[in-house]
Amino acid sequence: MTLQRQATSRTAAQPATGSGFLFMLATLACVAGLVATYYYFVQTTTGQFIDESALVEAVELHGPAGKATTKFLDLLPTVSLVMAAVVVLFVTVIRKHWAEAGIAVAACIGANIATQVLKDLLPARPDKGVVTLAFNSLPSGHTTLAASAAAAVFLMASPRWRPMAGFVGGTFAIASGVSTLINQWHRPADVVAAFLLVGAFMIPAGWLIVRRGTWNAWDGFGGHIGSARVWLTLPVFIGLASAAVALYSLARIAPSPWQETSTTHYFWAGISLIVIAGYLATVATTSLFAYAARRRVPARR
Repeated sequence: MTLQRQATSRTAAQPATGSGFLFMLATLACVAGLVATYYYFVQTTTGQFIDESALVEAVELHGPAGKATTKFLDLLPTVSLVMAAVVVLFVTVIRKHWAEAGIAVAACIGANIATQVLKDLLPARPDKGVVTLAFNSLPSGHTTLAASAAAAVFLMASPRWRPMAGFVGGTFAIASGVSTLINQWHRPADVVAAFLLVGAFMIPAGWLIVRRGTWNAWDGFGGHIGSARVWLTLPVFIGLASAAVALYSLARIAPSPWQETSTTHYFWAGISLIVIAGYLATVATTSLFAYAARRRVPARR
């Protein structure tokens, strides 16, 4: 009697049905979010006041934390470039994914160039009665560099490693954004805008990579340490905790019988905004790529 054996198929796997539309929708959401962030936090009085208050209150915590984050920001360009270069080169050389590496690097470079172009092209902050520097600081260049480097690593990782790469990279990008606020280099909106700008470049690049299907198959969540569900649940819990901090901070300064004069409430609300935006992007992007990746199916021979 002839015995049939099952072998795991490792051939090219096309993206899941409908994933192209979801990638397009995610890209448009990033662009719309970027426009909305600029309009609210730069063009409106309330947005300017919230954004500027978070920056001003960062002075209260600028001590040992400031020294540590300054050192981190000084090392950030080198760390980001080395991290991305090592992973991209490793995957390219070992797996021969030359075209995919070119796409990821081109998107990374494009995001950083676009950041500098936007800084020059966007109008200066209009006078809305808020004491603030007039020049445009949106988006944050340091955050764009960190987020785009992390995104390049995410794109070049195999599907089973992407959930872990997304969480680690997202945390790295968030840390860079928080550091720029603590050091009073950037307002919270500048950081959020950088996240959205990177998404607008890296998500389409990811679709091109996924479309090639050269390593777009995996065993689903839980099949590997890199694809454990904790990499999705952890940022969700951190994001919810940050939302609670933001609500508490803003509630303490809202008009009411218990209203307080803010000393650090806007600052903590700004930190929470950065964390929420960063981890929301992490979870959404990881879920999007997980949906697009095909499950490995046993092939009979």
